Amino acid sequence: MFTKILIANRGEIACRVAATARRLGIATVAVYSDADARAKHVAACDESVRLGPAPARESYLCAEKIIAAALATGAQAIHPGYGFLSENAGFAQACAQAGLVFIGPPASAIEAMGSKAAAKALMEQAAVPLVPGYHGEEQESGFLRSQADRIGYPVLLKASAGGGGKGMRVVERSEDFDAALASCKREAIASFGDDRVLVEKYLTRPRHIEIQVFADGHGHCVYLFERDCSVQRRHQKVLEEAPAPGMSEERRAAMGEAAVAAARAVGYVGAGTVEFIANQDGSFYFMEMNTRLQVEHPVTEMITGLDLVEWQLRVAAGQALPLKQEQLRIHGHAIEARIYAENPEKGFLPAIGTLTRMRSAAAVEFRLGQSAPGDPAHVRIDAGVRKGDAISPFYDPMIAKLIVWGPDRDAALRNMQRALAQYQVVGLATNIAFLQRLVAGQAFSTADLDTGLIERHRDTLFPPPSSPDTETLALAIAAILQQEHAQAERSDPWSQRNGWRLNTRLLRTLRFEHDAGDTTVQLDYAGDGQHWSLQTNGQTHALQLHAADGDTLMISLDGRTLRADVLREGEWLHVFDAHGQRSLRHVDPLAHAGHSEAEGGRLTAPMPGKIVALLVQKGASVAQGTPLLIMEAMKMEHTIAAPADGVVEDLLYAVGDQVAEGAQLLEFKAA
Repeated sequence: MFTKILIANRGEIACRVAATARRLGIATVAVYSDADARAKHVAACDESVRLGPAPARESYLCAEKIIAAALATGAQAIHPGYGFLSENAGFAQACAQAGLVFIGPPASAIEAMGSKAAAKALMEQAAVPLVPGYHGEEQESGFLRSQADRIGYPVLLKASAGGGGKGMRVVERSEDFDAALASCKREAIASFGDDRVLVEKYLTRPRHIEIQVFADGHGHCVYLFERDCSVQRRHQKVLEEAPAPGMSEERRAAMGEAAVAAARAVGYVGAGTVEFIANQDGSFYFMEMNTRLQVEHPVTEMITGLDLVEWQLRVAAGQALPLKQEQLRIHGHAIEARIYAENPEKGFLPAIGTLTRMRSAAAVEFRLGQSAPGDPAHVRIDAGVRKGDAISPFYDPMIAKLIVWGPDRDAALRNMQRALAQYQVVGLATNIAFLQRLVAGQAFSTADLDTGLIERHRDTLFPPPSSPDTETLALAIAAILQQEHAQAERSDPWSQRNGWRLNTRLLRTLRFEHDAGDTTVQLDYAGDGQHWSLQTNGQTHALQLHAADGDTLMISLDGRTLRADVLREGEWLHVFDAHGQRSLRHVDPLAHAGHSEAEGGRLTAPMPGKIVALLVQKGASVAQGTPLLIMEAMKMEHTIAAPADGVVEDLLYAVGDQVAEGAQLLEFKAA
């Protein structure tokens, strides 16, 4: 076995490989770009080497730098992870020439499967079922159109060297073929430097089912069952599960044996995935082979109890496969959800930003390497980022992979719904709410699966924005009140903020902005600092704050006890409860008094009043929307917030001071 390996990747897969290496007593070397100097995967390894600037072509795609780093640190082998150089035959060959072990298949196998057209020709010779189509070298547009006419529409155009959903077009009619072909070729040449395409019959409601294969250098090859990856957007996977729902033992064996035949046809060694397109009638056809570890490999680990990275290391070190086909078993059901920094409502556009909060489900570490999944290891999280890390524009915007296990699919589905509701991310847009709707939807919950599921159910998966319910409003208001009370806990009675008034009660109007517009709530103080009433949408509700522990609140609303986490960031309140996350912006009409250009950007008193709390110190650096001080005017308390990112240069008044209308309250310098 190796004593030291270099991990030629980043993010969650680099952390994943490092975890297994650590368990096996193997030292690890991380590589990083300037954007990843303080990344989680760097901290997860024993030592690290800088590759270069942030762009991948100047860092993670620089084979020479990676090989030099391995040699300089004394690493014996290189694990490529997935993406980047993992399926680069030239890189695998260069590793061998440098005396390093490439923890993956031989360069010849990568090359053989790298071209979709060449791979399908090999599969045809190996008697692996193929989708009817044309996979040849002739690329003249008229000829390709004649092949499409022969196959019958609809057809699918696919870049021969493609992957990741790029260079793919569905053509419904012959008259649309030429324009679709030109578009496909343009995208293919831009993405892969190769504009060759193949033409295949397009199956209208296909499932995407893949088989995990493993081969060693001693002539052994097995399949570790299947994964269903049918739920996709833009030809990219969103949810994966194992085993595939509705899979019969006969069909599983047939697909597994076909996958093994495909691996043997190219002299495969290591972990690989043979992907099939499957019809609803049970027929299946070879699509492609990924000559690496897949993103979704954890679901296979969860149902077999095996560590696939450990198998990779053992096979690369020359050992035989640990188990034979007849020794492999399926235990229960596993589902994986990919949590991305992206905006599903805007076409799944990637999002960038800093993870100001990242709190996940109560995961119990999955004990890899045992014979079966151990109870209660029902939730596993593979993440390459931490709270405070940034999702940059340079790399894939994945935040984490959330994997759950259950004794059957229904149990796994319930675990996934619970785990998604507990996942809390603040700082950028995510697909968590979309995943919740997807998992709870009838199509996925009943296993009515095909690659068009998301598009077919757009109405339910992308509902119009809705106003926050009364529970969300009550929790947001409770968080505001709790913070105000915490800031005003002083001995003198004039600083108390319990709403007490002589011969009257305090009525306060709160306005919240949200995705669906804005909502106004009338807050009536009882005067004891513990009870309030809310009036919204023509109804009155009784509110009581029971307990607060950090961000966690417990309230009573109309006699019902509610518990939730509420995170406040400037004017934004993020409410996390059993149903997921809602974000509201508390709009105080006087909070930004003095921000106008006519007032020179000074923070001034909106009217005569009294300073009741100073929330920052002189010299503090603050972000836009950060509360700076609180003043009381006309029996109401108002928070004065930072108009922009900047520095508080001076505080001009103290707590208890009376100020005149228009008085400058502090000196502020915008960044």
